[in-house]
Amino acid sequence: MLGGSSSWRGRFLGADSLAEFTTRAIFTGILLGVTFGAANAYLGLRVGMTISASIPATVLTIALFRLLRIKGTLLEANMAKTVASASTSLATGTIFTIPALFLWGITPPFLQVVALCFLGGVFGIMAMIPLRRLLIVQSAGELPYPEGAACAEVLHAAYAGATGGAWIFYGIGIGFALKLAISLVYLLPAEIGIHLPLLPKAYLVTAVAPALMGIGYILGFKRSAVIVSGAALASLVLIPMIAHFGAGLVQPVAPETTALIGDMTDGQIWKAYVRYIGAGAVAAAGLYTVVQTLPTIARTFLSVLQGLLRREDAVTSTPVRTDRDLPGSLVMGGLLLVLMVAAFVPGVFGQGMPLLPRLICALGVGVCGVLFVTVAARIVGLIGVSSQPTSGITLITLMLVSFLFVLAGWKGTAAMAAVLTVGTIVAIAASKAGDISQDLKTGAMVGATPALQQLGQLIGAACACWAVAATVLLLGKVYTFGSQELPAPQAMLMKTVIEGVLSGNLPWPLVLMGVGVTLPVILCGISALSFAIGVYLPLASMAAIFLGGCVRRLVDQHRAARAESTGDEGDPGILAASGLVAGEGLAGVVVAALVAGKVVQSGGRPLVGGGPGQLLGLATMLLVGLFLWLAAARRQSRSRSLPDGSV
Repeated sequence: MLGGSSSWRGRFLGADSLAEFTTRAIFTGILLGVTFGAANAYLGLRVGMTISASIPATVLTIALFRLLRIKGTLLEANMAKTVASASTSLATGTIFTIPALFLWGITPPFLQVVALCFLGGVFGIMAMIPLRRLLIVQSAGELPYPEGAACAEVLHAAYAGATGGAWIFYGIGIGFALKLAISLVYLLPAEIGIHLPLLPKAYLVTAVAPALMGIGYILGFKRSAVIVSGAALASLVLIPMIAHFGAGLVQPVAPETTALIGDMTDGQIWKAYVRYIGAGAVAAAGLYTVVQTLPTIARTFLSVLQGLLRREDAVTSTPVRTDRDLPGSLVMGGLLLVLMVAAFVPGVFGQGMPLLPRLICALGVGVCGVLFVTVAARIVGLIGVSSQPTSGITLITLMLVSFLFVLAGWKGTAAMAAVLTVGTIVAIAASKAGDISQDLKTGAMVGATPALQQLGQLIGAACACWAVAATVLLLGKVYTFGSQELPAPQAMLMKTVIEGVLSGNLPWPLVLMGVGVTLPVILCGISALSFAIGVYLPLASMAAIFLGGCVRRLVDQHRAARAESTGDEGDPGILAASGLVAGEGLAGVVVAALVAGKVVQSGGRPLVGGGPGQLLGLATMLLVGLFLWLAAARRQSRSRSLPDGSV
């Protein structure tokens, strides 16, 4: 049903007579977009994952309209969601790349990061527009676009009078309050754990983090179990093994140059050795994903190209409202403007970069951008935004441009930074194409105007780019990227790849050990990238995600026993989990701002420490799990009647 015909619903709702592109819809979308953009930037840097803002933004828009007693229409709610969802892709592309600049000792100017975000967003939107009729309309039966269809169902549920939207507000409040209690008031410890006997420096630990439990609930038990398995290998096998065999050594072991392994803590061993093994594991898994998807990429590009050449979608001179795109001249002008600004405005690809390298970078953006926008827009139609291979897309782009730089003899930190920023624009463009494809699918199912949705996405990108850039730079100033607090795993991976190609300055034995760790996982048919990310990231974060996955497992088992649906559709637990993520992410940004402004200091000792602190942290996690359970238990069956067009 979700992927079927999309025209009947818009006609039935009388969409032609409904308000759509209104000030309140745009303002609501901007507010939610900035909120989720900042939260996703924080979250992605911490655990390497972001959540789609589409469904939470849809529910929040409807709830805000009701709270403020605004008689908003379905199309206004859809427009606000479209504007808000523009932020997710900007956060994804930025956190995948920009932190690597800090690790090279480069602090990028604020306006450069804003420009990269906005240019990538505009390129992704404009390059997707010519594909809309082929992918969204003609291929409706083949490409279900799951998130887009689910958003249409959420809107339908709101029209039918279903409840459950309040849980996202409860989640935001709980996530926000607990993050402030942990990181601002220092009421309880941020982590709870025990040192295991017999295993040297093995620490079984979990973060006290509502957002991470929310992520685990959203991911489900299986995916969260794969992730925590990688983290368990690193913390309960690799670190103890290094500690055991290195305990009697009297010389530092490379790449460490000063400290002895016997004197190191588990965290120091992770930083000196295990993170390189994890980086190798992530790189191998990412490259495997690229190889695995190359046939799909080739088929996708050829399929789209053939469809465009056949022009089976011959458009009349006056298309109907629901089939109207932004003008072709504006689309082509936007694409060319992005490339010209990137090539000819100094500072976009880095400071002091000559014109010829900038032209090569712009060429890389143009070629890889068009290719991967096409690929991403079709792939997300099959597997959804959450499974989009953005890491693989970015890796391919970085390797191609890096090899061009090697052939030209351009090396050094400035060259690496330029290559990285090409990856930023392409990663954002590909992610943006996936986001807008899902939004256009929702619009097709509810009778929205494509041209207005495309304009709304441009407005959303123009506003969210400031929030995302500010969040990343603020966190980079307060914390250390690549640390256990903010590991920034994808950025570390991109840094590793660029350094490997341009400078060769890597501890290759450790990196290749990571490759060896990944190979058995690939052979077993397990999600290699999820496992590898677990190897790289700290166990504390991954364990909290796994606990959220365990709650989801209990919920699904309870529903299965009662012959109820176990999917995400209509699950208030998903909304509650999304609220936890948004609330903690926002609080994390607030705390970082206070620390940067020297209003408070970071790293305070918890007021309730020791054994009582451990028990309080455990009780907190149990209560968060109970909250998710109670939210999920409130799933209600939804009527299929369709009343008039207001929410």
